[in-house]
Amino acid sequence: MIEILYRYKNVTGKVYVKCEHYNLTGSIKDRMALYILQQAYRSGKIKSSDIIVEATSGNTGISFSAIGKALGHEVKIIMPDWLSRERINIIESLGASVILMSKEKGGFLGSIALSEQMSAADPAIFLPRQFENTFNAEAHEKTTAKEIWMQLQAIDINPDAFVAGVGTGGTIMGVGKYLRSRNPVIKIHPLEPEESPTLSTGFKTGSHRIQGISDEFIPAIVKLDEMDPVIKVSDGDSILMAQKLAKTLGLAVGISSGANLIGAIRLQQQSKRPLNVVTVFSDSNKKYLSTDLMKEEPVKQGYLSPDIELLDYDAFSRM
Repeated sequence: MIEILYRYKNVTGKVYVKCEHYNLTGSIKDRMALYILQQAYRSGKIKSSDIIVEATSGNTGISFSAIGKALGHEVKIIMPDWLSRERINIIESLGASVILMSKEKGGFLGSIALSEQMSAADPAIFLPRQFENTFNAEAHEKTTAKEIWMQLQAIDINPDAFVAGVGTGGTIMGVGKYLRSRNPVIKIHPLEPEESPTLSTGFKTGSHRIQGISDEFIPAIVKLDEMDPVIKVSDGDSILMAQKLAKTLGLAVGISSGANLIGAIRLQQQSKRPLNVVTVFSDSNKKYLSTDLMKEEPVKQGYLSPDIELLDYDAFSRM
C-alpha cells in the first residue's frame, strides 16, 4: 500500500491506496480469476479439459487467459469491440482467442448472452460468470480487504471510508463486507462516471471513457442498499489525474485509478471532519496507450484534478 500526500486549494491531505497494478497481469482481476478457478476445482465444477469462456471488458479476460493457460485450459474471451487494442493483443499473446462484439450485436450484454449460448451448446465450456459469481466478492473479502486492514493497522490507521469504481462489483462488495466486519460504521462508497451513471439510474445511459467500470448494467452481486451514496467523477477528470499520477509521482496506472483517487479526495473535501479514506489502483496504464490517456485532455469546469497538487507518496507495510 501507499500513502499519497496531496495539496488541494492550499490544504494538505492523505489518501491510502492499495496498489493492485503490481499483480501478475497488472490488475486487481487476478485475485478474482484465481479464486474462482480454485473454488471451481474444489467443487468439481471444472475439469482439466474444459474450455474457459468469459465475457469481459478486458482485465478479467486477461487474468483468465493467463491463469487459465497456466492451468492447461483453452480460453475464449468475448468482449465489446470498442475497448482498447492493447487488451485484445495481450489476451491473444497469452494464447487465448478473442471474439469481438459490436454495439449492433449487443455490445457488453451481447457478449454475456453469447457466452451463455456457447455454454448451453457445449458441456465442456466453463463459465466463470464474474458478474453474478459470489466467489468474485469473496475473493476480495478474504484477500484484498484483509490485507488492507492489516497493512493500515500496522501503521495505526483506522479507515473511515473505502471508495472504488464498480465494474463487476466484486471489489466494493468484498472489501466492504470485510471492513464492516471489523468496524460497522466504515463508509463504503461505490464510484461511477458522471457521463454514464448506471448505478444511479439503474440502466445504461450515456457513454464514458473509464474502461472497466459501469459496464451498461448493475451486476447481480452489487447490493446498493448495503452501501453508502454513489460518488460520481468525470472521465476527463479521471484521465487528467491518471496522467498526473504518472508524470508527477511515476505511478503508471489506468484511468479508473485516476477516478478512484479523485473520488477519495472528493469524499474528504465534502466531509466536515478529517477522514482516513482508502481506495485502490485497479490496474496499470499498459492497456491504455492507444486511448485518450495518451492525449491532451481539455480541462472543464468542475474538475478537481487541475487544483490537486500531488506532493509525494510513501510505501508502507508490504505484504
